[in-house]
Amino acid sequence: MKTIPGNPKTALLLGASLDVLHQESKEFLETIAFWSYETQFFKNLLEKAKTNESRYQQMLQTLDTIYDQLFKFLKKDIVAHEKNLSELKELAAGLNDASYRDEHKKLGENMSLLAQDFKELKMTIFDFVKQRKELN
Repeated sequence: MKTIPGNPKTALLLGASLDVLHQESKEFLETIAFWSYETQFFKNLLEKAKTNESRYQQMLQTLDTIYDQLFKFLKKDIVAHEKNLSELKELAAGLNDASYRDEHKKLGENMSLLAQDFKELKMTIFDFVKQRKELN
């Protein structure tokens, strides 16, 4: 099981104003949007190196899984989190600052895990494409 890399700014951010947390949530969404573009780039790169290798098929499947499931679900969670913030700012019943901050912390941890997994996948794809070019 992977451990969540420690992020020293997490403790600071969780004590920050709700506006700062809102800004970080916007950054999460921007990062996911960029990762979505990267995913398409890597998919196109892999498709140019078509092969019957199982590793090739596995990388394509992993890209599809990351894009279709992880990015979309995490984005949905962040958008819902932002909706909670707007309700919190209006002092909606049943919401409190602490639960929002806990939710934000979990989203940050999920972003960190996904960033690490995606980084490892990108390195694998780079190595694969490099090896394919060396063979040709």
